[in-house]
Amino acid sequence: MSKFKKGKQGDLPAISTASLPDIVFMLLFFFMVATVMRDSSLMIENRLPGANQVEKLEKDRTAFIYAGKPSSQFKQLGTEPRIQFNDAIISVEEVRSSVLEAQSNLVEELQPKFVVGLKVDKETHSGLVSDIKQELRLANTLKVMYITNAKAE
Repeated sequence: MSKFKKGKQGDLPAISTASLPDIVFMLLFFFMVATVMRDSSLMIENRLPGANQVEKLEKDRTAFIYAGKPSSQFKQLGTEPRIQFNDAIISVEEVRSSVLEAQSNLVEELQPKFVVGLKVDKETHSGLVSDIKQELRLANTLKVMYITNAKAE
């Protein structure tokens, strides 16, 4: 008889999970910082015209209006050019109320600096752009910028 019992040979020691929460939180933090949230999903074609003098626009005080023909995924909307504001197709008459609502949702200090960016497809007729600009005038939103590509085509 032996005084000491022999332990089982070949057992693997348990894996330490003490550092697992640190690794998970580090990965979570990395993906939160590195991920860009999409502003809106485009329902229209948007091939912007080119320009040779462009300036970067601050997004914290800007609302974008897209205009163009519906993309291939949204052919049920027809073939006529449409207006998109955020994630909704709107009519010309709804531009004023949509812009005023977006402006009122801003922080009060940024409301006087509110800018509307027009992202208009280069195949869109100027009559639609003129109608949009007229509605913006009626909403007293006079700071309008045309968004283009950096290269002139």
